[in-house]
Amino acid sequence: MVSTILNASLQTLYMVFFSTLLSVIIGFIPAVILTLTAPDGLRPNKPVYEVLSFLVNVFRSFPFIILLVIIIPFTRFVAGKSIGTTAAIVPLTVSAIPYIARVFETSLRETDPGVIEAARSFGANDWQILFRVYIKESIPRMLNGIVLLTISLVGYSAMAGTVGGGGLGDIAIRYGYQSYNTDYLIICSVILIIFVQAVQMLGNYLYKKLS
Repeated sequence: MVSTILNASLQTLYMVFFSTLLSVIIGFIPAVILTLTAPDGLRPNKPVYEVLSFLVNVFRSFPFIILLVIIIPFTRFVAGKSIGTTAAIVPLTVSAIPYIARVFETSLRETDPGVIEAARSFGANDWQILFRVYIKESIPRMLNGIVLLTISLVGYSAMAGTVGGGGLGDIAIRYGYQSYNTDYLIICSVILIIFVQAVQMLGNYLYKKLS
């Protein structure tokens, strides 16, 4: 049991870490575009903003289990297979990108307009305002978003495990539920709770430091 659960825990950490990293990197791009093209942005562009905002909302609306099935061909194209721990990173990342994009957009647009105007008065251009004002002022809020994303992905990774993704969800279903062994169910649940608490505590600590 120890080796089985330890291996599953490492698989869960692997899935959550890389899906969080990839979604944050990729999701940052639409977040910046939405911020710049918003009605109150540095370069307002209603058609671009409305189309991109619509796409983000559409992908956010898909339940993860349905998205997991729908993008199987894409998963197989990217990962070379549709089952396994590495393959599970693809749907986890796809589901997380629109979520983190919206969170980042909200964080960036909460920047104090007075600070932006002050930067303009000193002659800062749009790119300087973006990186030195918007992003710099939003880092603590964006960090909170990443913490919430990571916690959500812990739950999604368990769901991915039920359909061949590996990790603690897979162990809980195969060894616990299907084999009528509640010990596995309880231990897997406790480990997932510990993961979530650890992420939240780390996030709170970093938020205080950055604030």
